[in-house]
Amino acid sequence: MSIIATIMNTATGLPIQKMKFGRMPKPWISFNLETGELVTAERIDVGKPAPGKFLAPVDIWVTLKPRE
Repeated sequence: MSIIATIMNTATGLPIQKMKFGRMPKPWISFNLETGELVTAERIDVGKPAPGKFLAPVDIWVTLKPRE
C-alpha cells in the first residue's frame, strides 16, 4: 500500500508538493523534490483519518536551502 504525503516547508508552513512513497517513510529520510533539491525530513506528522475513511493524512516537514 502506498503512502501519499504532503511535503511542507518548515519556514513558511505552506505545502510544497505531494509525493508517493512505497511505505511509511522513516523520520531521517532524504529525497529529491520535483525541483531536484535534496532535502531531509525534519518531522513527520500523521493525522487522524476523516470519519468513515481509512487513509490518514501524512505531512513531511522539510527546510529548503535559500536561493542564491
